Amino acid sequence: MKSKASYLLCYILLLGTLLACVQEGNTQSKSDKKAKSSDNQSLTNKNMDIATFGAGCFWCVEAIFQRVEGVHKVVSGYMGGKTKNPTYKEVCTGTTNHAEVCQITYDPEKISYDELLEIFWKTHDPTTLNRQGADVGTQYRSVIFYHNDQQKQLAEKYKQALTEEKVFDKPIVTEISPAQELYIAEDYHQNYFNDNPNQGYCSFVIAPKVEKFKKVFKAKLKKGE
Repeated sequence: MKSKASYLLCYILLLGTLLACVQEGNTQSKSDKKAKSSDNQSLTNKNMDIATFGAGCFWCVEAIFQRVEGVHKVVSGYMGGKTKNPTYKEVCTGTTNHAEVCQITYDPEKISYDELLEIFWKTHDPTTLNRQGADVGTQYRSVIFYHNDQQKQLAEKYKQALTEEKVFDKPIVTEISPAQELYIAEDYHQNYFNDNPNQGYCSFVIAPKVEKFKKVFKAKLKKGE
């Protein structure tokens, strides 16, 4: 018959084994949580870049770039003027010198700034000064607001190449300027075409532009477009 000391020793060894298993399980659980947390962190902190373009009415520009694969967000607003916190009504007078612009947040791993420039140049007329179609005024000017030296160099290089190759019959008048403070346009201007597809301007002006864009840039569209 085993002594009490032997039973006690067996109990201690068994208890130690159980504790070791529990500790190992907890360590693995913490490790899994750290891994998941790290994955979420990498998704949250994923690098995004910003581009800012003016190419006429920002409703048109927004509708086009919203459909581009790799574009995370498009915000309509005003940039390049002298008045702080301008209203749409003030910008429309032409006295603030702001341009209607769209600021585009995009994933450079899915679409490059060069590709965004290509879409910019091919979806409006960069040869008409302060005008796009029937929209007339300095607020409708063709403009690239660059956010760093690389964007400036790429924009200038692209503009020069288009000029040298005589892609357009008339001189390109697109302004290339450093980005200034973006004044976000009123809420009803955001997501305008998507929210108002049957509105007159949307039906007769924006919709044809979007359809043409889809045909030309089919490979760059988001799924479902």
